[in-house]
Order: sequence, then C-alpha cells, then structure tokens
Amino acid sequence: MSDFLKKRGQKFAKKSKLHLEKNFLGRISHVQNIRLLILEWSMLVLSIIALSIAQAFWYKNSYSSTAYVAGGTYTEATLGKINSINPLLASTNSEKTLSKLLYLGLTGTDYSGHTGNVLAESVSMNANGKIWTVKLRDGLKWSDGEDLTVEDILFTVELLKNTTVATSYSSNLSGVKVSESDGKIIFSLSTAYVDFNSALSFPILPEHIFANAGTINNFDFKNAAYSGPFTFKAMQNIKSDGEAIVYLSSNPYYYGENTLLSSFAVHAFMDVDSIVTALNSGSVTGTAELSPSDKNRISSASIYEKDTSLNSGVFIFMNTNSTILKNKTIRKAIQKGIDIEEMRSVAGDENALNYPILSSQADLSTWPELPSFDPESAKATISAAALEDPLEIATITTGYFPALAEDLSEQLESLGFKVNVTTYEPNQEFLVNTVATRDYDILLYEVSLGVDPDLFAYYHSSQATSSGLNLSNYSNTLTDSIILSARETTNETARNAKYSAFLRYWVNDAPAIAVYQTNLAYYFNKNTRNFSEDVSLVNPLDRFVDIEYWSVEKSEKNRTP
Repeated sequence: MSDFLKKRGQKFAKKSKLHLEKNFLGRISHVQNIRLLILEWSMLVLSIIALSIAQAFWYKNSYSSTAYVAGGTYTEATLGKINSINPLLASTNSEKTLSKLLYLGLTGTDYSGHTGNVLAESVSMNANGKIWTVKLRDGLKWSDGEDLTVEDILFTVELLKNTTVATSYSSNLSGVKVSESDGKIIFSLSTAYVDFNSALSFPILPEHIFANAGTINNFDFKNAAYSGPFTFKAMQNIKSDGEAIVYLSSNPYYYGENTLLSSFAVHAFMDVDSIVTALNSGSVTGTAELSPSDKNRISSASIYEKDTSLNSGVFIFMNTNSTILKNKTIRKAIQKGIDIEEMRSVAGDENALNYPILSSQADLSTWPELPSFDPESAKATISAAALEDPLEIATITTGYFPALAEDLSEQLESLGFKVNVTTYEPNQEFLVNTVATRDYDILLYEVSLGVDPDLFAYYHSSQATSSGLNLSNYSNTLTDSIILSARETTNETARNAKYSAFLRYWVNDAPAIAVYQTNLAYYFNKNTRNFSEDVSLVNPLDRFVDIEYWSVEKSEKNRTP
C-alpha cells in the first residue's frame, strides 16, 4: 500500500511540475506584452482597497466622535508658599487658588465679566441704594452635608468686620450692618453704593465649624467644610523650601453641576524656573504663573499658550504721607520724568494703561491729558529740592516686577534721586508688614480694577488705613465727595461725568502712575480642556468660572442617531 501511495505522489509531483512550467514559467516571457493590462488591474485593486479603508473610517466617524469625559486629575502649578488655606488670609497665588476652588461667595464674576449670583439666588437694591436684600439658593449644603444657611452669612460678615481679622475683604463692609428678615439677608449701608453686589464675593465660612473654634487665624482649615466645587483631601510637602502639593476631591454637595474632573491638584512652587521645568516634563497640566515672554522657554510640543486680558493694572503708587513724596511738586516731577513707554517695553509691551479706570469700564466723553515726558524739567525740580534721603521702592519678586523696579530705579537715579529697592515674597508677611504699614515711598504693585471702577477702595481717604487699600495714602476732600457721589449715581451718563472729574484731580495730584494693563498668559497641555476663551476674565482667578467643564480624559463616543 505504501509503495502505491509513493508512486502516486511521484506521479502527481511530476504532473504539477510540468503544469507549472507550461502554464506559468513558460509564459513569463509574454508578460511584457500585457504589462499595461497588469498595471491597470493592480491599480484598480489598490484603489478598491483604499476606498474600502476610507469608507470604514468615514462610517466610523459618522456615528462616533472623541469627547472629553469624567475622571482624572488636573494639576495646576501655582507660585508661592501655602502657609494656610484660610480663604480670608490668602495672600500668595497658591493660597488664592485654593480659596477659589474651596469656597464660594454670594456673588462672583460670571462668564461675561460682570457680577453674577453664586450662592445668592437674587440680590436687589432699594430705591436709594442703601438697602440690599439677598435671598440664598434653595438646598445649599456644605461639603459635610450640613445646610448652608443665612446664619453662615451673618457669621462671616461679623467676622470680616472684626478688626482683629486682617483681610482685604473688610474694607467693602466698613459701616455696613447686616441682619436677617423672613429668611433673607439685609445689608444696610451708611451711604449708597449702586455696585455693592460686587462687594458680596467674599468667601462664606461655615458657622457650625468656626463658631466655637476660638481665633480663626490659628484654625486648621484642613478640617473645615467647603462650599466650592472641590474639598480638601490631603497635602504633601515636597521640599523644605515650601514646595508642596494640595490634593482636592470633587465636592458631591456643590450647588452647580458636578465637575468632570475627579480631583484637582494645586502644586505650589517657589520660583518660576521650577514651574517651567514641570511644564516641560509633563508633571503639571497647566499654569497661570508665567508671562508671554516665557514662551521661548517651553520646549514641550504638548504645551499651548493662550492670552486673555484682565481688569488689572500695574501702578507706581506714591506714598503721599512719606517724607519725600508728601510734596506734590516732587510727585509731579516723577510723573513727567519717568519714561512709562520704556517700562512697558521691559514688561513685554503689555497693553498701555493711563488711568485707574479702563475704557471698557466707563465710556467717558473726555479723558484728562497726561503730562508730557519732560525729564529735564523734572531734574531741575528735583535738584532744587536738594533731597538727602533715598527713595524707598518696594515691590514683589514675581513676574516682571523685579525688572520693572530696576528700570524705575535707574530712571529715578538719572533724575537726581538716591534710590533703594526692596523686593518681597508676595505673602501675608509682605501684606502685613509692608503694605498695611505703608512702609515705602513707592510701591510698584498690581491691583484689580474690578468689574466696575472701584475708586473708593484705592483712593478714598477712609481707606488710607492698615486694613484699607488706599496704597498711596491719598486724601482729598473733593475727590472723596466725587467718589461717594459716583457710587450712589444710577444714571450712567451722570456717573461717567463724575469719573471724568475724579481723573482730572488724579492726574493733577499724582498719587499714582499707571503703567500697563495686565494679561493672563495661560500655559496648558493641549490634550486637556480648561477655561473657555469666551470667558471674560476680570482677575486671574476668574479662569475657574467654568471649572465644571475642565477635563483631562477623552473617550470615543457614539453619536445619537
């Protein structure tokens, strides 16, 4: 049997060889006669395959798309040490970021850059602008499940009015009485203020946590309850210099939509160089701490940048109570002797700012003329004054400020001044020991100009105190009257006329010099989603207004037929 199979196999192999030689190898020589036909058929087959692949992709995209989904952690790099997460004492950018994510106010800046309601369902003013009534949203809760009530608002307001609690929120509540009526909060002002709703953005604290906590300055806020989109989870100290990471979890009791992010991490760095390194390595997702000039330091192709203008400005505040600058003539000499355009170029040619009011805030028919740059005249005035004491300039260590202070110092020295420059870390110690005490002749500093012009906070004489923000100690009975009158004027045209009048005095008295309007340069991983470019930012923290939609996770989702 095996011999039979062997013979059959040999016979089959022989026939196959003959068939191959006859029908394939023997006809290869004819291929050149039909090579065009072969090429056409090959192209046709390849085209059919390519079209089939394209159709498959098209069909897939017709019923699915890539979308941002829930989950993941967004890590933001911030600048400055986290000494506390007490929202009333937040001074560094790291602390302010945590305050914004953990606590809410009655009002806040909305998508359009105007004041909108947050914890408040409604805010209304009576006819004379002195009585404001606030109704809370229904069903508000703290992160521990306790109800957020009118008592929490009353407790927080009285706390802010306590002189032992040094906070920037206190000035807006000076002379304000608060009470409860039919479940609503009543704010009674000593003078009318038509934009008082913007002053209600202060963070609300839970009475049930702090009522018996003793001094609030020493309370560990890690054990508090929160109203914001996130709650405190843990804190990790990275380096002995203060670098740390605070981990936040999504707040299930947040009044708004649940955040897509499962968690948020605030990575506090002590210097900008470390932030740049972290961005390039991918250890952080985004940051608002760099300037447009830092763009050339970003080596990672995954990092994008977007710039958004802010309602903030950098000013040269001149202390009108200091030995040298109480002399108006000297202040005006500085006003016309400083090349502001040169300082703006040091800051990367930021948007010019000439006044403490933005053109977007008030449509003034006339803006006062600023003095022309005249260094020779300024030198003559300063030389005649025969000044012996040096000008003390104070500023902070972050951003463009050190370079700006150096340029300002050189210009002042060229005018005939002796100058000392001191830079400070932007922390609570700086606010308490330098800003609050006005321990400077000149303060080079950035301030928020608010949703509406906030002349009272920076230029009314009542705010020239340790708890106020009149950083120039400016005092003029006429401008005080104008500021208060503008606050209570509801007619926009009449109000703008008062702003024009104030600016004429501001230019003539020279309590401060405007340098530039600031921009927010936000650097982020291109594969994530953060604040919409349609959001109008008043200050950098307003980037969190749409935090519910920030995301780091993507997924393929089927389209609804």
